[in-house]
Amino acid sequence: MQSQETANFSGSALDVARTVLDIEIEGIKSVLEKLDDNFEKCVNILYAVRGRIIITGVGKSGLVGRKIAATFTSTGSPAIFVHPVEGLHGDVGIVGRDDVLVAISNSGETPEITSLVATIRKRGPRVISLTGSAYSSLASLSDVIINCRVPREACPLNLAPTASTTAVLAVGDALAVSLMIRRGFRKEDFLRHHPAGSLGERLSSLVRDMMLDQFAAPRVRPDSSLHEVLESINEKNLGFTLVAVGDELLGIITDGDLRRALNSPMEIYSCKAIDLMTSRPLTIGEEATAAEALEIMEQKLITCLVVVNEQGLLAGIVHLHDLLGRGTIRFHG
Repeated sequence: MQSQETANFSGSALDVARTVLDIEIEGIKSVLEKLDDNFEKCVNILYAVRGRIIITGVGKSGLVGRKIAATFTSTGSPAIFVHPVEGLHGDVGIVGRDDVLVAISNSGETPEITSLVATIRKRGPRVISLTGSAYSSLASLSDVIINCRVPREACPLNLAPTASTTAVLAVGDALAVSLMIRRGFRKEDFLRHHPAGSLGERLSSLVRDMMLDQFAAPRVRPDSSLHEVLESINEKNLGFTLVAVGDELLGIITDGDLRRALNSPMEIYSCKAIDLMTSRPLTIGEEATAAEALEIMEQKLITCLVVVNEQGLLAGIVHLHDLLGRGTIRFHG
């Protein structure tokens, strides 16, 4: 019989890559098939925690644990990573009775992990384990277990943590997303957790704080002539003018509307603004975030949005340049 290395890892680098990815997918599917009510119990515990979520692991499991802690924190479930060795040398002092410990160990027999978990259990926190052995020492010390056992590693020697760490990472993402949904975590919350310098700060701002007021918007009355429409569009150089009576928005006339009118049978030179406009133009509320405005602009391939208040009345306009800081934010290819 051929060895696993010869049977599964022959051929080109591309063949090897495909084999590795197949094994990693196989591992995630295996864990998916084993998911049970314990996953729901874990989410309930993590959601109800009054203290902190503490995650621990050593070696490759420790690196995965750090990533899971970062994902939890950025999606509304604050978590910290404690290295088991540092924990046993004083860091365990930060653990309180109201905390929850998430311990990661594929074998469930890693001495540093089992020693730390045994120590922390005495302090009162509940323990969740992500392990590949449901009958290990770690499992026996845990309140809830998520079985992350995979059929094999993607290492040709079946030794280096590969498929097993990928599976645990996926389970961590599943926990984080489940908690996001349970908490009703929104895009605005995500932006607050990801300021990312000046751009992030701007995108978390409200449209009303960045828009130009209604008096800065080009506008004409519904009975305005084509000449007046063209003057209004050219005056502000935004490629459109609004059709309004006071602060009641009736429609919008863009460069595109004028081009379409020229190619239509209508006598454009005798038309009034109301004949040329597109009624019910795309708008955004003044309480929306800049990120929401930017998303609409990207989807619709436009650079300016009409802003309305809660009553649907004209409040102003917001331009792409205002969202990005008019030259203060620069992008480099």
